[in-house]
Amino acid sequence: MTTLVRYRSEEEDSGRWLAFPFRHGDIVISTRSKSGTTWMQTICALLIFQTADLPAPLAHLSPWLDWLITPQQQVYDQLAAQQHRRFIKTHTPLDGVPIAPHVSYVVVARHPLDMAVSLYHQGENIDRKRLRQLTGGPPSDDAPPAPPPLRPWLVRWTESHRDPREAMDSLPGVLWHLTDAWRRRQEPNVLLVHYDDLLTDLEGQMRHIAAWLGIEVPAERWATLVEAATFGAMRERAQILVPDAVGVLKDRHAFFRQDRSGAGAALLSTEELRRYHRRAAELAPPDLLAWLHRRS
Repeated sequence: MTTLVRYRSEEEDSGRWLAFPFRHGDIVISTRSKSGTTWMQTICALLIFQTADLPAPLAHLSPWLDWLITPQQQVYDQLAAQQHRRFIKTHTPLDGVPIAPHVSYVVVARHPLDMAVSLYHQGENIDRKRLRQLTGGPPSDDAPPAPPPLRPWLVRWTESHRDPREAMDSLPGVLWHLTDAWRRRQEPNVLLVHYDDLLTDLEGQMRHIAAWLGIEVPAERWATLVEAATFGAMRERAQILVPDAVGVLKDRHAFFRQDRSGAGAALLSTEELRRYHRRAAELAPPDLLAWLHRRS
């Protein structure tokens, strides 16, 4: 049996996967932060329920299994009670999740610079005091420090040498996650989806995902389902789609900030972008990077 990598942070522990009882047909959605997690969860929900009127908030339908805010047994019980085809969120790379032949694994990849820009803005939208309460951190009345300007922050992010197993949202962490998935892409139960393809051909991607999952959708329902998966429609339904049942976000609508690519590369100078590509080449194989970067 393959030994799984253990990923732990203040908020997550991939060890919670070890005792999880899978069902035939389960779907595991494995992404880095701000790389299309909620988008793919929404797409799966629409395909499974085949209606834009979901029967419950998305975080209830598709819980984040390794998030420490919710007790492990509570998540297990919640999933055990579900009668629909289950689709489960994780930010753990696939080398930290048990791989079963009767389970489908979907990994969404986003240009790392765009992911980083979204991560920066997401950080500004988090209520740090509330997060400390939930994670058992020490209380503090001090105001959180002002964030650094975006561009120098992004440059530092591209130059990171942190351990990817401890800093999963660093550049090494992002490319570790995607490299592992890339090496598994020929396996029949692993699907890689590019964020940009969702942007440019949402209907085509949804049809491909449905076929890969073995889900048949009546022709007359496609237009409604695709419209419900657009950024505009998701932003309008942020109250039920955004994963914030415990009130960590300051503004749920800000969670769906932009629906375009290229913002990260546009911030960097020619030399800074060159250094980014040089660093990425140290961390990931060239065929993955060609597929991942495509427009930069």
